[in-house]
Amino acid sequence: MTALEGMGLQVILAHPEYHAVLNDPDNYLEQEYFPEMGETNPFLHMSLHLSMLEQLSIDQPPGIVAVYHQLVNKLGEHPAQHVVLDTLAEIVWQAQRDGSPPDSAAYLERLQQAAKK
Repeated sequence: MTALEGMGLQVILAHPEYHAVLNDPDNYLEQEYFPEMGETNPFLHMSLHLSMLEQLSIDQPPGIVAVYHQLVNKLGEHPAQHVVLDTLAEIVWQAQRDGSPPDSAAYLERLQQAAKK
């Protein structure tokens, strides 16, 4: 298993609520997910987890590992991951909206602020 596949397995095992979707992907190809109705796209959610794990594996942006450990110490591992995911999703959304690259300094600053709360 490659490192990325191992990360993928880690994400899948941490989300048993998505196992039905993963076990029967053909039935979910046309599924739409509406956040305003409280729905989460499992593929987007797991992709964000993979992105976060990759960022942590290479400490990119620099300093994210230290901030992540602060969040884990404060909240626990999975809740800390969700703080990072929510922040990452917001930064990506803002970049798409503005037609600019993601602002890694703002991303790290928001995570630091969350760790201090």
